[in-house]
Amino acid sequence: MRTLLTSTEAALTILENMHPLPSENVLLTAALGRVSACDITSPIDLPPWDNSAMDGYAVRSEDVRGKRPVDLEIVEQIRAGAFPETTLTTGQCARIFTGAPIPKGSDGVIRQEHTTVVADERVRVNDDHDAGRNIRRRGEDIRLGSTVLQRGTELRPAHIGALASVARDQVDVHRRPRVGIMASGDEIVDLNEKAAILEGKKIASSNTYTMSSMARQAGAEPVELGIVRDDPDALRARLLDLPDVDLLVTSGGVSVGDHDYFRPVFEELGGEMKFWRLRTRPGAPVAFGIRRGVPWLGLPGNPVSTMVTFELFVRPAIRVMLGHSKPFRKTVTARTTEPIKLQAPLRHFLRVNVEDRGGELLARLTGPQGSGILTSMAMANALLIVPEDAQELPAGAELSAMRLDEVDHVSEVPF
Repeated sequence: MRTLLTSTEAALTILENMHPLPSENVLLTAALGRVSACDITSPIDLPPWDNSAMDGYAVRSEDVRGKRPVDLEIVEQIRAGAFPETTLTTGQCARIFTGAPIPKGSDGVIRQEHTTVVADERVRVNDDHDAGRNIRRRGEDIRLGSTVLQRGTELRPAHIGALASVARDQVDVHRRPRVGIMASGDEIVDLNEKAAILEGKKIASSNTYTMSSMARQAGAEPVELGIVRDDPDALRARLLDLPDVDLLVTSGGVSVGDHDYFRPVFEELGGEMKFWRLRTRPGAPVAFGIRRGVPWLGLPGNPVSTMVTFELFVRPAIRVMLGHSKPFRKTVTARTTEPIKLQAPLRHFLRVNVEDRGGELLARLTGPQGSGILTSMAMANALLIVPEDAQELPAGAELSAMRLDEVDHVSEVPF
């Protein structure tokens, strides 16, 4: 096991050990945002028959083309939901409404704006521009037997509508991962101990809340496992009594301090360590291992480090478990607005605001970059990725930035 990996190597190692979870069948109304677990083909043509794209008059093109104006006999009225009963012959037309089936003999619909009603059963066509047009053909959207939805597709509203249109009221999707969320430390408490927090005797476990929120935002189901004390016996008991989870994510207890027990206890209980420590800042003490088939990601305890490493490593892992083929957010190129000087030759992920100024993306630091300054993370909309060999950068330097609100994703590690 190597002890110092790059963020790229760490991400690849994690994803090598992640797989889409088994499928479950859910109602279409509950499928938004889920990932399809199989291809779905259509049992019908859509539209199921030729129908009108306009309110107007179904005509035979030969009766109107080049003959404007021309009067036609109205032999039928066809509303949406009704079916025609007449076959049009020379000089005849049918009053028709959007979505209604086209009568036999007709090959176009003249929109009503190009007509004038001259009698109860006669209409005058003033413009032949629509001759042979305004018909939505059977199967032009979806053909019988064609693929409506491919496996691995994240279901958006249009996909939901397409499935409903072919009468699918249920769909197989990958199960949401249950992600166990645990924090460690004698100094942290939950919000039920407000008095101790406000008196300055204890620190609120903000990581519990940020990790749960980020897991839920990524599409997982967080399972709250509370706070464990800096005690090997307490940690051992907690790990031996874990509920059924697909991924365990912890914060704190993975560094080099005298009271960081997670790694030794994890290995003592049969866990296989894949790596520990990265050449990154913030977030060097990141651990990854597997115990009894359940992956464990141990994140640093500092609030910013927790959030940054969750974004870089936990979120992509969750997306793979959900069935996504593109786990990583797409990056953009942005110019720095100020000089940047860094002390250590590590890959840095700086909190910035990226703004579009006249078509150019500019990245501005959100303030001090200490790993305990959570407000700088709250103000950021991106992580600026600074390579290991770039410790001093002038204003105007071009760097990759990972937008934290980016919806487009990529399959390759962008950092």
